[in-house]
Amino acid sequence: MDYDVVVIGAGAGGEAAGTLGAQLGGRVAVVERDLVGGICSFWACMPSKSLLDSAGRRRIGAEYGWDRASARRDWMISRERIDYPDDRGHVSGLESAGAEVIRGSASITGPGSVEVREVGGTPRQLNAKTLIVATGSTPFIPDIQGLSDAGYWTSNDGTSTRDLPSSIVILGGGVVGVELAQVYARFGVKTTIVEGNGRVLPREHPKSSELVAQQLRDEGVELKTGVVAKAVSRGGAGRVVELADGSTVDGAELLVAVGRRAADLEALGIEEAGATLGERGAASPDDHMRVAKDVYVAGDCAGGLQFTHVADYMGRIAVRNALGRDAVADLSAVPRTSFTDPESSGVGSTVEEARERGIDAFEVTADFSASARGFTIEPRRDSDTAILEGSPGHITAVVDRGRGVLAGAFAACPGASELIHEAVLAMKQAIPVSVLADTIHAFPTGSRVFGNLMAEARDKLDSKDPG
Repeated sequence: MDYDVVVIGAGAGGEAAGTLGAQLGGRVAVVERDLVGGICSFWACMPSKSLLDSAGRRRIGAEYGWDRASARRDWMISRERIDYPDDRGHVSGLESAGAEVIRGSASITGPGSVEVREVGGTPRQLNAKTLIVATGSTPFIPDIQGLSDAGYWTSNDGTSTRDLPSSIVILGGGVVGVELAQVYARFGVKTTIVEGNGRVLPREHPKSSELVAQQLRDEGVELKTGVVAKAVSRGGAGRVVELADGSTVDGAELLVAVGRRAADLEALGIEEAGATLGERGAASPDDHMRVAKDVYVAGDCAGGLQFTHVADYMGRIAVRNALGRDAVADLSAVPRTSFTDPESSGVGSTVEEARERGIDAFEVTADFSASARGFTIEPRRDSDTAILEGSPGHITAVVDRGRGVLAGAFAACPGASELIHEAVLAMKQAIPVSVLADTIHAFPTGSRVFGNLMAEARDKLDSKDPG
């Protein structure tokens, strides 16, 4: 059977491409060897955010046990009273749009040619005018002495466990590591983070990193930053991790969360369809998400930013082009968010990064705790009496002085994941700071704090303040 588009992989990027492609009238097949819906739906974004919500309720005194949190998480990932998630809802969504879902492992055998080894069946040949590869990524497991023998969790295990360990060591202080650390700590698990950089959330604004780090410390999480794991062995509470500085930490479980690696496109056979891969088999798509004539990529396997919202966006761009509807990917303003308490978000460049790019930039920042919105939110700290201060946080903007527009924006405070999108839109459309300053923001909100910050930035621009 011939198709207009064959999509390989049904995570966020592939699901978006398959759904939109069928809605646009294309004859579309989506091939998936595991769960339709992908990592985000079943092992990453959705379960971790459910667990964070449960942990947040527990933090402010609710009688909220792990059994309840686990049960709600299982509902979230369609794993109630079964061992493995049920993806029929995602399959139904694709089929309702008009796409055909094929379960099996795919190999590209030539231009427009895909062989699928279906589950429980014989190899099947698919022919298509265009191919979209959206095969995602896999956890990166560092080469640490003894790690394989000692055993470890990946993030999949960390978000899906039904039984909490008594203690855990987490290798990696990025978004996955800090989010799960806060979940575990709030449910009474002795938790240690080991992060090779000098701070947790090393890709975020330093103010955001410190605010999240302080909250984790207040909740009992031990942070080992600026040091890496050298060796792992069985012992202690379960696993003993020897660090490069000579110290050791131990935990009943060891979670490896040091990043993910794009799927192996060379092994998939994408070069057989005419694609040229870069160093270490990396894809280099153009701004149409194209890697060869009639071959497109989307999501983590494209080799860029590894976010669900980026994968979804890329999938939609790729399928529009695959069906002859010209679409250009604009990745100039991509938001990133962690759902810790406080939430952390950002877009664009820090002031240092902007200056390194040759931009005449300055930074303005607001103390969220001293804002009207900050005053209304009591800090989440252990206390038998009212805490008479505002909720800690910051909102920071980086301004391109020459153009009078934003070069970046960052926040760590309640609601940061939502308020960042005004800055995202402003950067995408190059909206002048003066327009943002003249926009009415509801009181008392975090967005109002951002609006006041824009007024401060406008005044600096008007006065030629070199600060």
